[in-house]
Amino acid sequence: MQELNKLTKQVLKYSFQVHTELEPGLLESSYKECLFYELNKNGIVTEKETALPFIYQEVKAVESLADIHTAQVLTYLKLSGCKIGLLLNFHSTHLKNGIKRLIL
Repeated sequence: MQELNKLTKQVLKYSFQVHTELEPGLLESSYKECLFYELNKNGIVTEKETALPFIYQEVKAVESLADIHTAQVLTYLKLSGCKIGLLLNFHSTHLKNGIKRLIL
């Protein structure tokens, strides 16, 4: 679990970096591409929109996080076998207010 916590902190670090650089208001695809670039550039091998049964991962840029977004991430975790998920809303003025960490 300690290794997953370390990875989570790194992902959040680069998420904050992308949010600070781009600021809110862009399309989800902009944040997704920049976060993907930063993670891989810094040695965190990632995949984007990995095919899962029936659904796929998404980067969210919405006015506010809703229960359905939490449900989606929990479903992604179950289907992928992952233990921790981060729900990041890049549309938030301050990214720290748009973060939800989910653990299975």
